[in-house]
Amino acid sequence: MTRRTDMVDVNAQIDAVDRSVRTIDVDGEPARVQSLTQRYPSGLDDVWDAVTSPERIARWFLPVSGDLKLGGRYQLVGNAGGEILECAPPQGHAARYRVTWEYGGGMSWLEIALTGEDDESTTLELIHTARVAEVPPGFWELYGPGATGVGWDQGLLGLAMHLRGGERIAPEDAEAWMVGAEGRAFSRAAADGWAAAQVADGGDPAAAASAAHATYLFYTGQSGDEAPEA
Repeated sequence: MTRRTDMVDVNAQIDAVDRSVRTIDVDGEPARVQSLTQRYPSGLDDVWDAVTSPERIARWFLPVSGDLKLGGRYQLVGNAGGEILECAPPQGHAARYRVTWEYGGGMSWLEIALTGEDDESTTLELIHTARVAEVPPGFWELYGPGATGVGWDQGLLGLAMHLRGGERIAPEDAEAWMVGAEGRAFSRAAADGWAAAQVADGGDPAAAASAAHATYLFYTGQSGDEAPEA
């Protein structure tokens, strides 16, 4: 893969994403919902292809394999796998799919919803829902929504770079990028963005700020503990 030579406009990417956190009931149990929304300068069919084609997903996220159809199972290399629960290809101005997100013995749900704004722009909403009981005790208090949220922010950044025709950050460069100036700035701003979403949901500002800082340290390799996973 050709290594990227362009720079990431950290502030522009962070500002392009709307983040929210809320709590709902799932089968009578509390669950937290994290949503990220970004508008991309590409038509609905192209964005749908980018988020469903194995060849294209590997170019901006991770290699994926499996029986990629309704009711089938997928597996991301070195990361989550799960079942494809719903799949609605583009019809009119909308498209969506929903899968289970199974990792480390836990299960949550991931939904990708697309809305075609016009022929040249599409809004993507990523919705991640996890039961409160699936999160280890103390984990949310320590890291807040940024533990998974910053990882999703990285995914949306990769998709943005892919759709504008640039090279993504190559896997062999990812760790160096995260601890470099660009990566640190991105993680700091994304973590702070999730702190703001937590406060907007009624969270304590001091606790949200502390959690954002802990998440920032994780993603930039400044903590000795195991990094949080989406």
